Amino acid sequence: MSGFGSQFAPIVIRADFIDGSWSRPLAVASDKLELHPASHVLHYASSCFEGLKAFRRADGAVHLFRPDMHIQRLQNSARHLCLPVPDAEMVMAMLKQVVTDQMALIPEFPGALYLRPLLYASDVNIGSAGHASNNAVLLVMASPVGDYFGGQDKTLRLMIETEHARTTSDFGQVKSGGNYAAALQHIVRARRDHQCDQVLFCPAGDVQETGAANFFLLHDDTLITKHLDGSILPGVTRDSLLQVAADLGLQVAQRQLTVTELLHKAPHSEAFLSGTAAVITAVGTLISDGQMVVVGDGGVGGTTRKLRETLLAIQSGNGTDHRDWLVDCGHG
Repeated sequence: MSGFGSQFAPIVIRADFIDGSWSRPLAVASDKLELHPASHVLHYASSCFEGLKAFRRADGAVHLFRPDMHIQRLQNSARHLCLPVPDAEMVMAMLKQVVTDQMALIPEFPGALYLRPLLYASDVNIGSAGHASNNAVLLVMASPVGDYFGGQDKTLRLMIETEHARTTSDFGQVKSGGNYAAALQHIVRARRDHQCDQVLFCPAGDVQETGAANFFLLHDDTLITKHLDGSILPGVTRDSLLQVAADLGLQVAQRQLTVTELLHKAPHSEAFLSGTAAVITAVGTLISDGQMVVVGDGGVGGTTRKLRETLLAIQSGNGTDHRDWLVDCGHG
């Protein structure tokens, strides 16, 4: 399989918002998107997206993992960007339709069919910078994927960035391309200058998240992560892990974590990133002011591995789904 997110299903499911209402979702070719060069999204970044997965169980049944939470987050992003808010039932139907239509593309677990709902403003008017868009397009794309970072035994090298934030103080909760674009120059620099995999954004010493994933520190059986204050993305995997961690007997602390505390505890702790694409990927090294700090022994910690295995068991259908996180999409 090619790199994560580089292969696509031949169709997308599309709905248009025109004259105050959504059209009936239809399947259209995925490689033929017409977009006027004056479209609102191209000039004013009025777009948001989601990322979730459909998994194939051993018996051939296919299910989505926590699509309701992804839909709620898409709706929240739309509100913050002044985009038309899609109806939850319509989005769920579009997700199920693309999964049903592309059953043959879903790889065996731990592979998955990655789904990317994309909402963008389509008004043709370059004079509308100060106006909400009246027209919009919602697409659901599909891509068969494997492991994002290439394996559960890989550990990441993070650069701690204290001068710059990933985004604004209240817009981190929005899954918008603009946030990723704003972080990109720092990530490219960290890779070039320090051979880092990602940047951990810690403006004014406040540990927040990386450019594309939530951050966790595990110290003395307490799982610590930034509280939801608008500055970070309310990750679905993040929320799932907090609940799984409690099930495993860990203490959970959603609170402020300073760089000083992180660097002090890191040599005696475990750390990892979480996200839909990466699931859980361990952090082995932190780079702070040019100095290297090894997290634990630099490898994948035992509790990190247990959290990953427990969550993957639920996603695969082999574990107990006592919270009804899985939504059935049939067999194929």
